[in-house]
Amino acid sequence: MVGTAPLTTAWSNWAGNQRGSATAILRPGSPADVAEAVRAAANDGGRIRVTGSGHSFTAIALADDRRMELSELNTEVRVDTERRLVTVPAGMTLRALNALLARHRLALPNLGDIDAQTVAGAISTGTHGTGAGYGCLSTFVEAITLVTGTGEVLRCSAGEHPDVLAAARVSLGALGVLVEVTLRCVDAFVLHAHERPAALADVLGDLPTLIGAHDHVEFYWFPYTPRVQVKTNNRVPVDDRPLPRWRGWLDDDFLANTVFAGACRVGRAVPALAPGISAVSARALTERRYTGRSDRVFCTPRRVRFVEMEYGLPREALPEALAALQRIVDGLPFKVLFPVEVRFTAADDIWLSHGYGRDNAYIAVHQYVGMPYEPYFRAFEEVAAGLGGRPHWGKLHYRDAASLATAYPRFANFQTLRDRLDPDRVFTNPHLNRILGA
Repeated sequence: MVGTAPLTTAWSNWAGNQRGSATAILRPGSPADVAEAVRAAANDGGRIRVTGSGHSFTAIALADDRRMELSELNTEVRVDTERRLVTVPAGMTLRALNALLARHRLALPNLGDIDAQTVAGAISTGTHGTGAGYGCLSTFVEAITLVTGTGEVLRCSAGEHPDVLAAARVSLGALGVLVEVTLRCVDAFVLHAHERPAALADVLGDLPTLIGAHDHVEFYWFPYTPRVQVKTNNRVPVDDRPLPRWRGWLDDDFLANTVFAGACRVGRAVPALAPGISAVSARALTERRYTGRSDRVFCTPRRVRFVEMEYGLPREALPEALAALQRIVDGLPFKVLFPVEVRFTAADDIWLSHGYGRDNAYIAVHQYVGMPYEPYFRAFEEVAAGLGGRPHWGKLHYRDAASLATAYPRFANFQTLRDRLDPDRVFTNPHLNRILGA
């Protein structure tokens, strides 16, 4: 049976910028329970939104009717070490998945820098890491089990409902409820991480060489400075240079979270200090090299709360976008307290993936909670959209269905499939009505 609970505290996302309530909270224990709940909602004209870990900054997960949580969904975990395939409940977190894979000497080929998301939430919004040879996490999806808006349970793979798989790997939760996901993995591997300060002009001047020479490249630009912090990760055969525990605590816990949080609070209270804080931050992060298990290198703790916008751009547009962003930051009537993150991904063929049909450079802009951000984000969005940018589905943006239809070549195909799988729009909310159409 479908578990229900009386409405208790209102739901909010991790950043605290999205808040809402629901008429009922559904906690299904099986795919059959999910199908039963969906049919009930369809029969009485209701709506269901599935919430994961709340790491999206948009209102994509807000339920204005029934909220479904997958934490109690029980599907069989299957690990095929010979074929390097793992099948897990869609509500499993990436952190739990990484631990499971490590026990079987497997790993995901790439990850982002946060592991708190559920598998379903991560793939449905196009979550990605960095690496010119790697697409978003959804490109690792081999098969899914989906409960559609009519309550039908579909098993989708390259050989069975391939059109649904092509769309549902990045679906925004608009096609149905993901209950099970099969992921293609690789043998467990070790990464060598190298983090170093550099000049932005030098990095941009030799960017193709930098990207081509490493498995994974990203950098952070510190506003009001010409400085960046560059991080490269490369596969190595042995974990022979582990980061000392004290250094990991100092850099990733104390400096990157505790001290940075304090600096942000000071900058919020006295905005005129923000450029100085940014300059000090750029100088405080010194060079370091270390090795470690892949997921432990990819993922780092993030406890300082912020809001974020991220755009995927054609890679060749990156210098122009960053130059415009510098001018935007300098001209704002308020200060920016967070660095700007730049990452790279390979093209893929997923209909609503930001990387559909092209190699991407991603620019992510952030602002500390409680600080003004909308003029900053809107100004950057205008630049990014003009360069062919596609907004990350889990991060703030102001686009609507009409403008997004021109950014995604398969947008109309997705809409047609949505009409077929969810004809009564069981899985919609006001946010989806804006970005996909009512």
